[in-house]
Amino acid sequence: MALFKSLFVSTLLLAGLSAKNLYPLHPVKVADGIECVIGDFNPPTKANKGFVSNVCWIDLGKSLLIVDAGPTYEFAKEFAELARTRTGKPIKAVVITNYHDDRLLGASYYANRHIPIIAHENIISDIKNNPQKFQRLPRLLNKAEFAKTRLVTPDTLFKDRYVVKGSKRNVELLKLSPVSEEHSDIVVWVPDVKFLFAGNIVFNDRMLNYTKNSNIEGWIAALEKIAAMHPKIVLGGHGAKMGPKAYETTLAYLKSLKKQVKAAYDKDVDLSELMKHLDLHAFDRLGHHEILNRHNAGNYYRQLDWE
Repeated sequence: MALFKSLFVSTLLLAGLSAKNLYPLHPVKVADGIECVIGDFNPPTKANKGFVSNVCWIDLGKSLLIVDAGPTYEFAKEFAELARTRTGKPIKAVVITNYHDDRLLGASYYANRHIPIIAHENIISDIKNNPQKFQRLPRLLNKAEFAKTRLVTPDTLFKDRYVVKGSKRNVELLKLSPVSEEHSDIVVWVPDVKFLFAGNIVFNDRMLNYTKNSNIEGWIAALEKIAAMHPKIVLGGHGAKMGPKAYETTLAYLKSLKKQVKAAYDKDVDLSELMKHLDLHAFDRLGHHEILNRHNAGNYYRQLDWE
């Protein structure tokens, strides 16, 4: 009877949360003590309110580690309340896997509660050098949706490796390459279940975004290091696909992009004619491939020009 009453109360609490919540959060169990919510496959819009990236909690034993803070104070609040309700455990820390607004801005909620915010040391320069990245969500969301959201600087920084210790398990935060998509990209590795959260190093279901900051050699090297770790479960920062080989689409795309753009560049193909010399149709299943293929190829071509 006591167990039934406890379950009934928990159900009422969850129902109450979902009734008033701004974000539709549906946790998926990906491994023992690890649950994640899957973001929309589109860029930030008024409809998805910036919830476009995957966010997880990891049970450390007596407490939880949050993986990425999400796009707003309200998102982080709702996700944290959901995690605490489902597990009955407090949050020990939150890790930010790169500086992008959809991962970092929700950290304002955790900062208000003096919960440590962990990130790679490069996040400081990434934030400073890319101020435009924090202008899109205030334009998309209304004042109520963006209320209390502010840009905060992570307070716990590391260089190569950082271990979050728990009574049940330890979690490793790893820098696999100086630059992949961004300078501040890291992965989260849970050794006991061989779960790897790859952040923006791995995209599924939608096309990746090769930016002017990206390094194709470093990105490919990071993916090859992931393969060498022999994970049982890989979950990228975008997309619902997960499994031991969930990094392969990103790796295959980058290798194809590199080979084809470099070949066209070496033949003195003009940038305006570049897309006529590329065949990336093997990746047409990925969302937004039409726009992002041109964007990605153009950015890599310009990098070759600078070299």
